[in-house]
Formats: sequence, C-alpha cells, structure tokens
Amino acid sequence: MTKPIRFDNGAAYERYMGIWSQRVGAAFLGWLAPPQNLRWLDVGCGNGAFTEMIAAHCAPAAITGIDPAEAVLDYARMRPTLHGARLLKGDAMALPFPDASFDVAVMPLVIFFVPDPAKGVSEMARVTAPGGIVTAYGWDMTDGFPYRAVRDELCDMGFAVPEAPSRDASRPEVMQGFWQAAGLEAIESRVFTVARTFADFDDYWTTVLGGPSTSAALKDLQPENIAELQARLRQRLPPDGSGRITYSARANAIQGRVAG
Repeated sequence: MTKPIRFDNGAAYERYMGIWSQRVGAAFLGWLAPPQNLRWLDVGCGNGAFTEMIAAHCAPAAITGIDPAEAVLDYARMRPTLHGARLLKGDAMALPFPDASFDVAVMPLVIFFVPDPAKGVSEMARVTAPGGIVTAYGWDMTDGFPYRAVRDELCDMGFAVPEAPSRDASRPEVMQGFWQAAGLEAIESRVFTVARTFADFDDYWTTVLGGPSTSAALKDLQPENIAELQARLRQRLPPDGSGRITYSARANAIQGRVAG
C-alpha cells in the first residue's frame, strides 16, 4: 500500500511545480480569456501559484482560494499579490459558500487529488452564478505528468510510488463526463504542452526531492537504490551540450457555463 500524497512545504512545492504551473497556467488563461472584474474561486489553491496569476492577469473583482492544507496556505498568504485575497482551509467536495457566490470557479492541477472529483465539479457548479464559468486543467497522468520519468523508473525498480486518489480524473473523456453530469453547458476542451529546462542534473534532482509524491518514495530508498535511480534518470534524460535538461509535459483542460 502506497503512502498518501501530502502537501506540507510550500517553498519546496514552488520549486517542484511552480514553474510548470506558471507555464501551463499562462497557456490556460490565454485560452480561457476571461473578462475582467469577476469573482474568482480557486479550488485547491495550494501555495497560491495559480491564484497569483489570476490576481496579476485577470483584474478580478475578488479572489477566494480554498485548500485542505494549512501549511501551503500559509505560503500563499505570504505572496504580496494575494494580500487582498481570501485564502481558506476547506474541502473541494463540500465548498463552504452559498449558491451562486462566484463568476468563475477553477480547479488548477487538482482534479486528480479530489477523492470524489464528480462531487467537486458539482460543488463548483453550485457556487458559480448562472452564466458563470466552471473550469479545470490537470496533468495527463498517463504520459504527460512532469516527473513521470521518476515515477516510471521507481516502479521499474520495484518501489511503490504514492498515487493521486483519482489519477484518471484528468483524462479528457472523464472530465467531459463530470461537466455534463453537473449540467454545465457550452463545454469546450483543450490540450496544452509546456516545456521546462533544468540547469543540469543536480538542479533536476534537487527539484525532484521537493515533490510531495516523489520525495515520499525516495525516503525509503537505500543509498545504492538512490544511485541506481539517478543512473537510470541520467540515461533517460540526456543533457544538451551545455548540460541542461529540457523536456515537456502535457495537461488537459475543460470549461463550461452554468445554465441560466
């Protein structure tokens, strides 16, 4: 049995996923193209990486973020651009807001962590006003996750890696079903591919150590196992002539509107 994925270090998670989140988030917002002066709800806001992008690029009337992990919320609260945002501890499957409280409800890189993602989508639809947008994007966990190489090599070595509880929830056809079941209209989907460059293998490895899923698995390895894993990763992720490592990841996105 694998250990649950825990998010308890906002700074480490920023290095691990922050750049990926910013790049896919920028592509997502360009596609969404929301009007200004809307009331936003960021479901699973974590350390505030995407919430900050809403504040910086969408001219919102108000931002509320909700996440079950107080430790990463503390990190989000330290971001200067989010000092005016409401950042609350709470459950995506039981949002603590009245009906029709927001104009946009977004779930960024989170849907596969929600134990009952269909309930999470229905809750977003409930708290979004008629005509408002319910939207999400998530890594394609089959072959688009940014650190898939680490997970694959650990599995090939016979070690268990923590899994998101709903790893199939970000598949396009699965999200389509959630949005339809929630009664949302004008549903659209998109796939985004983004790339990231690490200065060298040491930069990549240090970044990996801060990941909530990979770090949990690595803690149980013996030094010889670590050395084998590093050798496997060096072979799988060859550097360019300057020693840099560049590769891409893929995310699936969806949006729909509340009827009325």
